[in-house]
Amino acid sequence: MATLWQVGGGEGLDPAVDRFLSSLAVDARLVFEDIECSQAHAIMLGEQGIIPHADASALVDELAKIRKDLESGALAVDQSAEDVHSFLEAELTRRLGDIGKSIHAGRSRNDQVAAAFKLHVRNACRQTRARVLDAVSACLDVAERNIETLMPGYTHLQRAQPVTLAHHVLAWCAALERDADRFADAATRANESPLGAGALAGSGLSVDRERTAELIGFSRVSMNTMDAVADRDAAIEYAASAATLMMHLSRACEDIVLWASSEYSFVKISPRASTGSSIMPQKRNPDPAELIRGKAGRVFGNLQALLVMEKGLPYAYNRDLQEDKALFFEIEETMNGALEAFKVLVQSIEPDAGRMRAALDEGYLEATDVAEFLVKAGVPFRTAYQAAKLLVQRCVDEQKSLRAITQADLAVHEAFEKAGASAAELAEYLEPQACVARRMQTGGPAPLRTREQIDRLRAWLHLATR
Repeated sequence: MATLWQVGGGEGLDPAVDRFLSSLAVDARLVFEDIECSQAHAIMLGEQGIIPHADASALVDELAKIRKDLESGALAVDQSAEDVHSFLEAELTRRLGDIGKSIHAGRSRNDQVAAAFKLHVRNACRQTRARVLDAVSACLDVAERNIETLMPGYTHLQRAQPVTLAHHVLAWCAALERDADRFADAATRANESPLGAGALAGSGLSVDRERTAELIGFSRVSMNTMDAVADRDAAIEYAASAATLMMHLSRACEDIVLWASSEYSFVKISPRASTGSSIMPQKRNPDPAELIRGKAGRVFGNLQALLVMEKGLPYAYNRDLQEDKALFFEIEETMNGALEAFKVLVQSIEPDAGRMRAALDEGYLEATDVAEFLVKAGVPFRTAYQAAKLLVQRCVDEQKSLRAITQADLAVHEAFEKAGASAAELAEYLEPQACVARRMQTGGPAPLRTREQIDRLRAWLHLATR
């Protein structure tokens, strides 16, 4: 197939260069977006009198037929075409003759590519956000069933304080909520039309950019024609949002991998989301969690590649920008696949409440509550901290829990006597369920606050999916 820029005979591109320059294998995915943008462009050309109304109608109708033929398989993208945009123009010309040749009036491939790609990116932001919302919903289902399922919270991977499984899973939701908002913001900024910017300086024809933006469904037009064809911010914003999201998914998956390990045994992963070993019959492996964790690096790398590709480009268009689509499509596919797998993985978690509760009996997780018990009695916190530390050390030496203390144990520090503390009262105060229930701050693990978090997120999901 002849290129759009070739005229007459003469020596053509060397086949090796031709293959190297071709973008068809990647940008064929934009064929339907290109059809949508081309139909809008044709309508505008007719309305502005740049081409006859009848020709504009013929172009719009034929583009619709081409779409149907592609969807049904009756037509395939010609692999000898330079790119998908050249293919569509050539196909229109083959079907309509000179009318097909009129489609490119008032536009360049620069703004044509930018418009189709931006439309794809905007839609990708919305679709990925919808999958994030599904993942949040799956997490909320787990949280709702485990509002009072006690477990250790960790810092530095050391047991720290009692929390609940619901509270921990809601931490994932908090991060995913921010991710959903990032994709919504990115979609808003991507919702502008570059069409009509031409190669870089617009057109001397009476092109109506606002009209094509309206027909495609963009909310506005880009404000500078040079920036319009050079801008790939939308792709970078999607990639940056995806990288942050993958980081959050990876962290949640790391939690799941640890919980499913023999050493923790806090959860099992049902066969829906775990695999067996080819040699060890007893094994069930949390492979989806591990692979999500692994694929995060791919997304991070592609974001970096997009940034490096653009950082040294002079305005306006440069052929380097052809590389954006392959990088973007890989991020999009990875992201959406990871979100689908994560949703199923979360749905497949089978908590072992007994094992989680038993883990609270080791590690003196109530030590902070000892200090706070004294603070409530008027002891300065740093003094209370020292007294609690000494009490913990005594329990370590005697190999017993804080809830098994006697009155004699409180003699380790004078603060206990000054506070009028009784061993029985303190032991009751240190029950894990009581420790959690006292943490009533907004966002805390107390069941009442956890229920509020779940209800707020459910309401947010309802509004976000309308």
